[in-house]
Amino acid sequence: MHTDLTPLIAATTRWLTGAYPSPGGAVSQALGEVQARQAVTVAARLRYPTSVDAALVAMAGPGGSARLDLLAGAAVPAAGREHAWRSWVDEVVASWAACLLASPALARAAVDALGDAVRADFRRLTAPAARDLDAAALLRHPDLVLPVAALHRADLTGRLGTGPALAC
Repeated sequence: MHTDLTPLIAATTRWLTGAYPSPGGAVSQALGEVQARQAVTVAARLRYPTSVDAALVAMAGPGGSARLDLLAGAAVPAAGREHAWRSWVDEVVASWAACLLASPALARAAVDALGDAVRADFRRLTAPAARDLDAAALLRHPDLVLPVAALHRADLTGRLGTGPALAC
């Protein structure tokens, strides 16, 4: 992973887990966050595959969470330092991550596109156990994430060459 993408991955993961929180306690929250982070990491690596791409998004900024907040029905936070992380949320990466969380087949295709060496790193995303699914029930619910996933789904399936057959 390009370290330049770390703030983008952290902020987008935080946004996803805030918009679609885990229904359980601390362990469920941790499992949900791991799955969201894995989905966001895969999406970010697909979206920004080179160090030049990562440097450009770090320089220009990913865009923020304003439109995602409206689509997810989240309250739009007041501006302030405590919400500065929202400027690092990447709408396309969040949309792609929502697609990957909602479709295990699409998640496997995305991880496969990254190469053989990383498959085991994303097991909770591609082959979630029952406990993982319970912990991320809202994150993985296709109907709930649809408004966010639909934003850039066509770009993701086009990038992966999967077409509508694996769409989320």
